Amino acid sequence: MAQCRSSRSKARLDPICAISPAMPEARNLLPDAFAGTAEAYARYRPPYPPAMLAEMLREAGAPPDGAVLDLACGPGRIALGLADRVGNVVALDLEPEMIEMGRREASRRGLANIDWRVGPAESFEAPPGSFDLIAIGEAFHRLDQPLIARRAFGWLKPGGGLATLGSRGILRGPEPWQQGATEVARKWTAEGFPTGWAVSRTGVELTVDQSAAIICGAGFDGPLDRNLEEPHAWSFEGVLGYLQSTSVASRQVLGARFDAFAADLAATLAPFAAADGRWHEQLSFGCTLYRKPA
Repeated sequence: MAQCRSSRSKARLDPICAISPAMPEARNLLPDAFAGTAEAYARYRPPYPPAMLAEMLREAGAPPDGAVLDLACGPGRIALGLADRVGNVVALDLEPEMIEMGRREASRRGLANIDWRVGPAESFEAPPGSFDLIAIGEAFHRLDQPLIARRAFGWLKPGGGLATLGSRGILRGPEPWQQGATEVARKWTAEGFPTGWAVSRTGVELTVDQSAAIICGAGFDGPLDRNLEEPHAWSFEGVLGYLQSTSVASRQVLGARFDAFAADLAATLAPFAAADGRWHEQLSFGCTLYRKPA
């Protein structure tokens, strides 16, 4: 087996993660943390770049008739992006609303080769060698990493790939307007998160370097890192919608205070708007791929 090398790329965290230590009791780590966010998630989260998904498939050696597993899939950003490139996709998520949203979008696009399932990633079962690629987007830090790595090794065909994907997100962005949005979100969610937003469940490693040791310890070769940036212009509706899709600033979290939060956000962001009335950034995406030895 090849030596598992150290990765220098940034952590692949859920975009809403802040800097507080792990706190299992925090609302954004509970099983229903994304309840009610599916529509906003599907509508306002930028999709993974098609070029990154295509390269992931190539590097994983997945054939045109291959099988893909999208673990903790949300509304299926990865599954929907890969379905017309492979034979079949299994998309699994804990939140029923996410699966229903993905199923509706697949129907709208005429994609009939995605098998949508509800359940925790840790309880998923599949015969050995079922998949050519297993992808986990912005969720590995929420899972039982050693267990998932071991099971993924068994689920994959020899030579298959395990990929973790992520993006930086507004609440971790470096732009002044993003920092302003983060301050507003923290202020209005302080009641629900008196000690801050939790980063991950207890015992979960946060960075690519740390998780690489776990994944390679399960028998994988790698990792191979790919990063991509592309410009993006946000409308205010897009910014607010993105925040609604998170586990820390959703309507479920803010409740009756959501409209006041939105007004405060609008006032805070207004001075940072560009001449076109939008807020600009370089979207940052990353993919880290591991291979099961052939």
